Amino acid sequence: MLSLIQKFMKKQIIYSIDLPYIIFFILIIFLSNITNSKDPEQIIKEFITQYPGKCPCPYSMMSNGKVCGKKSAYLKSSGYELLCYVSDIKDKKGKFIEKKNVKIIDGDTIHINKKKYRLYGIDAPEINQKCKINKKEYKCGIKSKVFLKSLTSNKEIICRKKDIDKYKRIVAVCFANGENINQIMVKSGWAIAYRYYSKDYIEDEIFAKKNRLGMWKGSFTNPGYWRRKN
Repeated sequence: MLSLIQKFMKKQIIYSIDLPYIIFFILIIFLSNITNSKDPEQIIKEFITQYPGKCPCPYSMMSNGKVCGKKSAYLKSSGYELLCYVSDIKDKKGKFIEKKNVKIIDGDTIHINKKKYRLYGIDAPEINQKCKINKKEYKCGIKSKVFLKSLTSNKEIICRKKDIDKYKRIVAVCFANGENINQIMVKSGWAIAYRYYSKDYIEDEIFAKKNRLGMWKGSFTNPGYWRRKN
């Protein structure tokens, strides 16, 4: 009789310890189902209401009752995952889109869902690198990073692998909504053609230099030489 009571008490203790965890996981599943069952328009409305800034989406209603104009956070590089249209939430087949976590490291390196990508065939100034315009220094490494962020913000990023470098990064040509961002970085003057590895973007570099775009407005040190020196 005593052994039966002890077994019963042991089961009760195990049950009491596990019960909070069971309830927790049931709650997580329940909340997940509620989120997935929400209508896209409802999700967008809740996002606009909870957005900490003034104007998240074009022509949306602001907290002061006024309507946003065309210029909104959606059209800028804001750092938020903005939800303004159904296409931001569901794909053409009506399935919920799994958002990619894109982080810009510098003008030629990006992380997508924890995968590290090095943009193929280009070389951008390092974050701490400075360039000159009219003999005055400015942080061209930061400028290059900001420009790349503006190219990728709120866009679908697809990268085509070319190689793996010695730092275990995926060397790739990447596209933002179908546009080759490797090429745009060079053609806009915020990176140079990495001739040691590729000749793909030499013509784009010549264009940027001829039109004095980006770093070509002034003088700068070749990023590769700057790295060796510093």
